[in-house]
Amino acid sequence: MIDLEEAVMEIIMNAGQARSLCFEALHAARNDRIDEAKSLLREADGYSRQAHLMQTKLIEQDAGEAKQPMTLIMVHAQDHLMTSMLARELSQEIIHLYQR
Repeated sequence: MIDLEEAVMEIIMNAGQARSLCFEALHAARNDRIDEAKSLLREADGYSRQAHLMQTKLIEQDAGEAKQPMTLIMVHAQDHLMTSMLARELSQEIIHLYQR
């Protein structure tokens, strides 16, 4: 069984790092460093995958016999993950515009 506190912190840390990298990518693109921006987005994807993987494990555990209590910190972690996913999508579109 996954330790809930550790899982939530892993989601928050990885999602936060992914979001930070997306904004670094935007800064690079704004300064005409498109290749660096794309590389930063790829790096962000790795952190997003890790956060999403842990989220999936928690969902699978919850769907089975080990129901998870809904806590504010779990909601917070989900918020971080969704925000980072949105930042990734918008960053890619904005970088594409800078590239043009």
